[in-house]
Amino acid sequence: MKVLRLHSPGDVRLHEEPIPVPSEGEVLLRVSAVGLCGSDLHWLSEGAIGDARLVKPLVLGHEFAGVIESGELRGQCVAVEPSVGCGRCEFCLEGNPNLCLNQRFAGHDREDGALREYMAWPAHALFPLPDSFSDIDGVMLEPLGVAIHAVDLGHLRPGMTVGVFGCGPIGLLVLQVARISGAATIVATDKLPHRLEAAAALGAAAVFPADGGREGEEIVKFTGGRGVDVAFEASDDNGAVEAAVAAAKPGARIVLIGIPADNRTSFTASTARRKGLTFVMVRRMKLTYPRAIHLVKSGLVDVRAVVSHRFPMSEFERAILVARRREGLKVIIEP
Repeated sequence: MKVLRLHSPGDVRLHEEPIPVPSEGEVLLRVSAVGLCGSDLHWLSEGAIGDARLVKPLVLGHEFAGVIESGELRGQCVAVEPSVGCGRCEFCLEGNPNLCLNQRFAGHDREDGALREYMAWPAHALFPLPDSFSDIDGVMLEPLGVAIHAVDLGHLRPGMTVGVFGCGPIGLLVLQVARISGAATIVATDKLPHRLEAAAALGAAAVFPADGGREGEEIVKFTGGRGVDVAFEASDDNGAVEAAVAAAKPGARIVLIGIPADNRTSFTASTARRKGLTFVMVRRMKLTYPRAIHLVKSGLVDVRAVVSHRFPMSEFERAILVARRREGLKVIIEP
């Protein structure tokens, strides 16, 4: 099978390798589509993300769908949960498998991901796709799950005013989930005009070009001096965090989703303290696949609107370049 491996920052090579043999409890998957995530771009540029470092040539890819090639469900199209908790630790037993310290996560650390033609993965982490779904829909259930988890953490209630700071794929999915969760007004910011256009098309009442945090003041004016009840930061730029703090009303919640480029998040402490803000960090997602499937199947969330580019594996270099340049929205590679 063909496999893409990251050997060092910027050094991605196409290999020929044996098809894996599933272990007990696993099935063989033929991978049909893989999304490139912002975290993948950190691996590609830095050979690291947070405190995880590249220790061996790594197969990236944690947003993916495929077809089961072994066992009783052979031929079934599935979405794949990339995070597998141990099921035995304190955090798993509390219902927080995303916080498991012993979890496997596809395309991270020593665990190879989905940028290959075949892979073996635990059967219990596979979710059959409805007949109306494409493999692209299956891929997008993972970032949609992150958006659902983020909105859960935001404690969003009907009638609230919401800000989305960063309108890449995650931000645009947060916007849609916030809308159907009852947000009365949604404002959005980004540096790129085409992403602001996408936010407006998906329901933002107003969009503001990102300007080093100063857009927060414009949002306060737009809301009649009140500010937003919940701010979702979905960027890799601390300017977006600063803008969220500036735009937040006193007592608001700031939900931090983005992974900062320098592994540090900063904001003006006096402003946050004076407003009594609550900050919440998003750790991947938590048990969201059934909800995500329902939202897409019912038409409440449009995941296809967030996909802008599709490439075969042979054009992986071009796919990575488009994703790095943020020329579109979600970039998909189809092995």
